[in-house]
Amino acid sequence: MLRVLISNDDGVYAKGIMTLAKAIKKIADHVDVVAPDRNRSGASNSLTLTAPLHLKTLENGFVSVEGTPTDCVHVAITGLLKTVPDMVVSGINASANLGDDVWYSGTVAAAMEGRFLGLPAIALSLASEKCEHYDTAAQVACELIQHILHEPLPAATILNVNVPDVPFEELRGYEVTRLGTRHCAAPTIRQIDPRGHEVYWVGPAGAEQDAGMGTDFYAIRQGKVSITPLRIDLTHYEAFDVLSSWVKRLKV
Repeated sequence: MLRVLISNDDGVYAKGIMTLAKAIKKIADHVDVVAPDRNRSGASNSLTLTAPLHLKTLENGFVSVEGTPTDCVHVAITGLLKTVPDMVVSGINASANLGDDVWYSGTVAAAMEGRFLGLPAIALSLASEKCEHYDTAAQVACELIQHILHEPLPAATILNVNVPDVPFEELRGYEVTRLGTRHCAAPTIRQIDPRGHEVYWVGPAGAEQDAGMGTDFYAIRQGKVSITPLRIDLTHYEAFDVLSSWVKRLKV
Protein backbone atom coordinates (compact mmCIF):
# COMPACT_ATOMS: atom_id res chain seq x y z
CA MET A 1 0.00 0.00 0.00
CA LEU A 2 1.48 3.32 -1.08
CA ARG A 3 0.01 6.43 0.53
CA VAL A 4 1.09 9.85 -0.72
CA LEU A 5 0.37 13.26 0.80
CA ILE A 6 0.30 16.11 -1.72
CA SER A 7 0.51 19.80 -0.88
CA ASN A 8 1.71 23.02 -2.52
CA ASP A 9 2.00 26.79 -2.09
CA ASP A 10 -0.09 27.89 -5.10
CA GLY A 11 -3.31 26.88 -3.37
CA VAL A 12 -5.75 24.01 -3.37
CA TYR A 13 -7.40 25.15 -6.63
CA ALA A 14 -4.17 25.43 -8.63
CA LYS A 15 -3.86 23.51 -11.88
CA GLY A 16 -0.51 22.09 -10.81
CA ILE A 17 -1.80 20.28 -7.74
CA MET A 18 -4.82 18.92 -9.60
CA THR A 19 -2.63 17.54 -12.39
CA LEU A 20 -0.21 16.06 -9.88
CA ALA A 21 -2.92 14.35 -7.84
CA LYS A 22 -4.51 12.84 -10.95
CA ALA A 23 -1.17 11.37 -12.06
CA ILE A 24 -0.10 10.01 -8.67
CA LYS A 25 -3.47 8.32 -8.16
CA LYS A 26 -2.47 5.99 -11.01
CA ILE A 27 0.53 4.64 -9.10
CA ALA A 28 -0.50 5.04 -5.45
CA ASP A 29 -3.12 3.16 -3.46
CA HIS A 30 -4.22 6.28 -1.61
CA VAL A 31 -3.65 10.00 -2.17
CA ASP A 32 -4.44 12.79 0.27
CA VAL A 33 -4.37 16.42 -0.88
CA VAL A 34 -4.05 19.03 1.86
CA ALA A 35 -3.19 22.51 0.59
CA PRO A 36 -3.60 26.22 1.36
CA ASP A 37 -6.95 27.81 0.62
CA ARG A 38 -5.20 30.45 -1.52
CA ASN A 39 -1.85 31.25 -3.08
CA ARG A 40 0.84 31.30 -0.37
CA SER A 41 3.92 31.60 -2.59
CA GLY A 42 6.95 32.87 -0.68
CA ALA A 43 5.62 31.66 2.66
CA SER A 44 8.80 29.67 3.26
CA ASN A 45 8.74 27.55 6.45
CA SER A 46 6.30 29.74 8.37
CA LEU A 47 4.07 27.91 10.84
CA THR A 48 0.89 29.44 12.28
CA LEU A 49 1.15 29.52 16.07
CA THR A 50 -1.12 32.41 17.10
CA ALA A 51 -4.43 31.30 15.57
CA PRO A 52 -6.35 28.06 14.96
CA LEU A 53 -6.27 26.47 11.53
CA HIS A 54 -9.62 26.26 9.74
CA LEU A 55 -10.02 23.30 7.37
CA LYS A 56 -12.64 22.54 4.73
CA THR A 57 -13.09 19.42 2.63
CA LEU A 58 -13.95 20.27 -0.97
CA GLU A 59 -16.25 18.31 -3.30
CA ASN A 60 -13.26 16.65 -4.98
CA GLY A 61 -11.97 15.40 -1.62
CA PHE A 62 -9.11 17.90 -1.35
CA VAL A 63 -8.70 19.56 2.05
CA SER A 64 -8.37 23.34 2.06
CA VAL A 65 -6.45 24.92 4.95
CA GLU A 66 -6.47 28.57 5.97
CA GLY A 67 -2.74 28.48 6.54
CA THR A 68 0.70 28.09 5.06
CA PRO A 69 2.16 25.12 3.15
CA THR A 70 4.03 24.10 6.30
CA ASP A 71 0.78 24.25 8.26
CA CYS A 72 -0.87 21.97 5.72
CA VAL A 73 1.73 19.22 5.91
CA HIS A 74 2.12 19.52 9.66
CA VAL A 75 -1.58 19.27 10.47
CA ALA A 76 -2.08 16.47 7.93
CA ILE A 77 0.62 14.25 9.38
CA THR A 78 0.21 15.06 13.07
CA GLY A 79 -3.55 14.95 13.44
CA LEU A 80 -5.75 15.12 10.37
CA LEU A 81 -4.95 11.88 8.58
CA LYS A 82 -5.89 8.61 10.25
CA THR A 83 -2.95 6.86 8.58
CA VAL A 84 0.47 8.47 8.21
CA PRO A 85 1.47 8.68 4.52
CA ASP A 86 4.58 7.06 3.11
CA MET A 87 5.76 10.13 1.25
CA VAL A 88 5.14 13.86 0.75
CA VAL A 89 5.10 15.47 -2.69
CA SER A 90 4.78 19.24 -2.96
CA GLY A 91 3.80 20.97 -6.21
CA ILE A 92 3.51 21.32 -9.08
CA ASN A 93 4.69 24.89 -8.56
CA ALA A 94 3.77 27.37 -11.28
CA SER A 95 7.33 28.63 -11.90
CA ALA A 96 10.85 27.51 -11.09
CA ASN A 97 12.40 27.15 -7.65
CA LEU A 98 16.07 27.46 -8.56
CA GLY A 99 19.11 28.61 -6.62
CA ASP A 100 18.34 31.08 -3.83
CA ASP A 101 14.59 30.66 -4.45
CA VAL A 102 14.54 27.65 -2.14
CA TRP A 103 14.96 29.89 0.92
CA TYR A 104 11.62 31.57 0.25
CA SER A 105 9.69 28.80 -1.49
CA GLY A 106 6.55 27.47 0.13
CA THR A 107 6.76 24.51 -2.25
CA VAL A 108 10.14 23.51 -0.85
CA ALA A 109 9.00 24.28 2.70
CA ALA A 110 6.08 21.84 2.44
CA ALA A 111 8.50 19.09 1.41
CA MET A 112 10.87 20.05 4.23
CA GLU A 113 8.07 19.75 6.78
CA GLY A 114 7.39 16.24 5.53
CA ARG A 115 11.07 15.39 6.00
CA PHE A 116 11.11 16.99 9.48
CA LEU A 117 8.28 14.62 10.36
CA GLY A 118 10.21 11.60 9.12
CA LEU A 119 8.95 11.09 5.56
CA PRO A 120 10.74 11.11 2.22
CA ALA A 121 9.75 14.22 0.30
CA ILE A 122 9.91 15.85 -3.12
CA ALA A 123 9.39 19.50 -4.08
CA LEU A 124 8.33 19.79 -7.72
CA SER A 125 8.30 22.92 -9.90
CA LEU A 126 7.61 23.67 -13.55
CA ALA A 127 10.42 25.95 -14.68
CA SER A 128 8.49 28.42 -16.77
CA GLU A 129 6.40 31.56 -16.63
CA LYS A 130 3.79 30.22 -19.06
CA CYS A 131 3.43 26.76 -17.45
CA GLU A 132 1.82 24.79 -20.25
CA HIS A 133 3.09 21.25 -19.61
CA TYR A 134 2.08 20.29 -16.09
CA ASP A 135 1.61 16.72 -17.36
CA THR A 136 5.36 16.51 -17.96
CA ALA A 137 6.18 17.45 -14.38
CA ALA A 138 3.54 15.04 -13.09
CA GLN A 139 5.06 12.19 -15.09
CA VAL A 140 8.51 13.06 -13.74
CA ALA A 141 7.07 12.94 -10.22
CA CYS A 142 5.68 9.46 -10.80
CA GLU A 143 9.05 8.25 -12.11
CA LEU A 144 10.85 9.62 -9.05
CA ILE A 145 8.34 8.23 -6.58
CA GLN A 146 8.76 4.73 -7.92
CA HIS A 147 12.56 4.99 -7.79
CA ILE A 148 12.50 6.30 -4.21
CA LEU A 149 10.40 3.31 -3.16
CA HIS A 150 13.18 0.98 -4.34
CA GLU A 151 16.14 3.20 -3.40
CA PRO A 152 15.25 5.40 -0.41
CA LEU A 153 16.69 8.89 -0.06
CA PRO A 154 19.51 9.55 2.41
CA ALA A 155 18.37 10.64 5.85
CA ALA A 156 17.46 14.33 6.30
CA THR A 157 17.33 14.88 2.53
CA ILE A 158 14.62 16.13 0.20
CA LEU A 159 14.68 16.44 -3.57
CA ASN A 160 14.12 19.85 -5.14
CA VAL A 161 13.04 19.05 -8.69
CA ASN A 162 12.63 21.56 -11.52
CA VAL A 163 11.17 20.42 -14.84
CA PRO A 164 11.46 22.20 -18.21
CA ASP A 165 8.10 23.30 -19.60
CA VAL A 166 8.11 21.00 -22.65
CA PRO A 167 6.32 17.79 -23.67
CA PHE A 168 7.75 14.77 -21.81
CA GLU A 169 9.29 13.28 -24.94
CA GLU A 170 11.28 16.49 -25.48
CA LEU A 171 13.07 16.31 -22.14
CA ARG A 172 16.80 15.84 -22.61
CA GLY A 173 17.31 13.71 -19.53
CA TYR A 174 17.81 14.09 -15.80
CA GLU A 175 20.73 15.73 -14.02
CA VAL A 176 21.71 15.81 -10.35
CA THR A 177 22.59 19.44 -9.65
CA ARG A 178 23.70 21.89 -7.02
CA LEU A 179 21.92 25.12 -6.22
CA GLY A 180 23.03 28.07 -8.29
CA THR A 181 22.92 31.62 -6.95
CA ARG A 182 21.38 34.92 -8.00
CA HIS A 183 22.56 38.49 -7.84
CA CYS A 184 20.89 40.64 -5.18
CA ALA A 185 17.19 41.23 -5.70
CA ALA A 186 16.01 44.35 -7.50
CA PRO A 187 15.29 47.36 -5.25
CA THR A 188 12.03 47.54 -3.38
CA ILE A 189 9.42 49.59 -5.25
CA ARG A 190 7.87 52.54 -3.37
CA GLN A 191 4.37 53.67 -4.33
CA ILE A 192 1.52 55.75 -2.96
CA ASP A 193 -1.81 53.93 -2.68
CA PRO A 194 -5.18 55.54 -3.60
CA ARG A 195 -5.62 56.72 0.00
CA GLY A 196 -2.29 58.52 -0.04
CA HIS A 197 -0.44 55.98 2.09
CA GLU A 198 3.13 54.98 1.34
CA VAL A 199 3.48 51.29 0.37
CA TYR A 200 6.37 49.13 -0.76
CA TRP A 201 6.49 46.19 -3.16
CA VAL A 202 9.28 43.63 -2.91
CA GLY A 203 11.32 43.85 -6.10
CA PRO A 204 11.90 41.01 -8.58
CA ALA A 205 14.46 38.31 -7.87
CA GLY A 206 18.00 38.99 -9.01
CA ALA A 207 19.43 37.69 -12.26
CA GLU A 208 21.47 34.48 -12.37
CA GLN A 209 24.98 34.82 -10.93
CA ASP A 210 26.42 31.34 -10.39
CA ALA A 211 24.59 29.48 -13.13
CA GLY A 212 27.35 27.47 -14.77
CA MET A 213 27.73 23.78 -15.46
CA GLY A 214 26.51 21.63 -12.60
CA THR A 215 23.93 24.11 -11.33
CA ASP A 216 20.18 23.78 -11.45
CA PHE A 217 19.99 26.88 -13.68
CA TYR A 218 22.30 25.27 -16.22
CA ALA A 219 20.40 21.97 -16.32
CA ILE A 220 17.13 23.73 -17.06
CA ARG A 221 18.73 25.73 -19.88
CA GLN A 222 19.92 22.42 -21.34
CA GLY A 223 16.35 21.08 -21.33
CA LYS A 224 17.05 18.62 -18.52
CA VAL A 225 15.17 17.88 -15.32
CA SER A 226 17.18 19.32 -12.43
CA ILE A 227 17.26 17.19 -9.28
CA THR A 228 18.93 18.92 -6.35
CA PRO A 229 19.27 17.03 -3.06
CA LEU A 230 18.74 19.47 -0.20
CA ARG A 231 20.08 18.70 3.25
CA ILE A 232 17.75 19.60 6.10
CA ASP A 233 20.63 19.88 8.60
CA LEU A 234 21.84 23.49 8.09
CA THR A 235 24.90 23.07 10.30
CA HIS A 236 28.07 24.23 8.50
CA TYR A 237 30.42 21.54 9.74
CA GLU A 238 33.38 22.85 7.73
CA ALA A 239 33.34 26.01 9.87
CA PHE A 240 33.90 24.15 13.13
CA ASP A 241 37.72 24.45 13.10
CA VAL A 242 37.69 28.19 12.39
CA LEU A 243 35.06 28.89 15.03
CA SER A 244 36.78 26.69 17.61
CA SER A 245 40.03 28.63 17.20
CA TRP A 246 38.55 32.04 17.94
CA VAL A 247 35.73 31.10 20.30
CA LYS A 248 38.40 30.34 22.90
CA ARG A 249 39.33 34.02 22.86
CA LEU A 250 35.82 35.25 23.58
CA LYS A 251 35.36 36.84 26.98
CA VAL A 252 32.71 35.41 29.25
